[in-house]
Amino acid sequence: MIARVLGGSLHGVDAFTVELEVDFSRHGLPAFTMVGLAEGAVREARDRVFSALKSANFRLPPARITVNLAPADRKKGGSAFDLPLAIGLLQSAGVLPDDAAKGYYFAGELSLSGELRPVPGILPIAILARNEGARGLLVAKDNAAEAAVVEGLAVYPVHTVGQAVAFLAGAAPLEQARALPFAAQELHLPFAGPDFSEVRGQEHAKRAVEIACAGGHNLLFLGPPGSGKSMLAQRLPTVLPPLSFEEALEVTKIYSVAGMLEPGQGLVQNRPFRAPHHTISEYGLIGGGAYPRPGEISLAHCGVLFLDELLEFKKQTLEVLRQPLETGTITIARAAQSIQFPASCMLIAAMNPCPCGFLTDPKKKCTCSPADIHRYRSRLSGPLLDRIDLHVEVPAVPYKDLKAGSSGRSSESIRAVVEKARAIQHARYAGTSYRMNAELSGRGLDQYCALNTEAQDFLGIAVERLHLSARAYTRILRIARTIADMEDAANITLPHLAEAVNCRTLDRGEG
Repeated sequence: MIARVLGGSLHGVDAFTVELEVDFSRHGLPAFTMVGLAEGAVREARDRVFSALKSANFRLPPARITVNLAPADRKKGGSAFDLPLAIGLLQSAGVLPDDAAKGYYFAGELSLSGELRPVPGILPIAILARNEGARGLLVAKDNAAEAAVVEGLAVYPVHTVGQAVAFLAGAAPLEQARALPFAAQELHLPFAGPDFSEVRGQEHAKRAVEIACAGGHNLLFLGPPGSGKSMLAQRLPTVLPPLSFEEALEVTKIYSVAGMLEPGQGLVQNRPFRAPHHTISEYGLIGGGAYPRPGEISLAHCGVLFLDELLEFKKQTLEVLRQPLETGTITIARAAQSIQFPASCMLIAAMNPCPCGFLTDPKKKCTCSPADIHRYRSRLSGPLLDRIDLHVEVPAVPYKDLKAGSSGRSSESIRAVVEKARAIQHARYAGTSYRMNAELSGRGLDQYCALNTEAQDFLGIAVERLHLSARAYTRILRIARTIADMEDAANITLPHLAEAVNCRTLDRGEG
């Protein structure tokens, strides 16, 4: 008899339905064959499943077993097929009724003792099951909270394969999992955690952080060692607004696929902050592998990707950031498939002005030759620099700012301005594909960043004299729109535009 059981496999951050067809025949020599482009962990499911069924006191007679994973032309990976395979074997052997598993989706790894273990990618599978009109989804207990965030789907946490069989046979009910309440964590910054008031001086840099967070812009800090570049970047998440439910769902899907959710965790509550070491490879940064997994730029989706000591990264590694910084997605193309991961994040980078670091320090002598400096800075290409909206110099902090009691603005005050500007953008872009000013392009720039004659003349002079590129021109308009929003101004005026031009210093020509 042929049994049919539904499961899911991952393709990027989404899932597709896999139908396990199990043929249990007592004619011919006993054998087990699995077809349908199953990778190593799926093929090894046979040994885990038979041991789990034996531990649960299910004895299957010798038979010729053929398992087909349909569609047969798409690769399937992971250990989530253990549970559906076990149910298919029991159903085809007559232990379960023919229609016992009809309409249900199954996902879970089996231990040799028959207990269910969590698997990555449950949230995309749960969304798939809901969209396909499934009766329910059976998962391991530690995956239940993650799957339960999908509304309109009955999620049943299962401890053992025996418990799943009893439920399907109608012998024992299972209680549905309930979604954990979603409330993006509010950070009470004056009382706990890092705060911008701890950063002495650097008010100009704090203003740049405020602008970057208000509009979702990329930001580059340039300054000598010890000037506070890393301190500023590490405190940046404390001024970002909380995740919306839709953003939390997007981030959770990525972390689910990457297997980085804690057991029993529901939605991700806080914006990601990823800070990879400069020895990372390009595949670690953008993702990849035989079965592509999200890289650091995707794990920073809706959050911050911080690259400290930017010019210590390999040039080839930095260059792979060009496309995702422009489009907000990363496409990994292989001979057999092409997978797209979301990668819409704020890039925050910090770099020294020269190899020794003291080129811009008025009190320490730089020991680098002009050739050394040129070679060092050439690791950051012009096209990549163009994609960074704000370039801010962070000078060494004088003693008068270091002494106690000279702290400046707090994270709480900066965050209030950021949230106000984000609320204005949310209302303005309702019903469009834009979410923040940093995403404006084409007609959006013409519609939302219109300039009066005085501002147009000023920007034209700046572009000509400073030799700014077309991309730099676009960035300036976006920044000016953000500054106007921070001041609750309906239109961009000359002071907004002047400050925006002043925020880009490293891409100017000889003019």
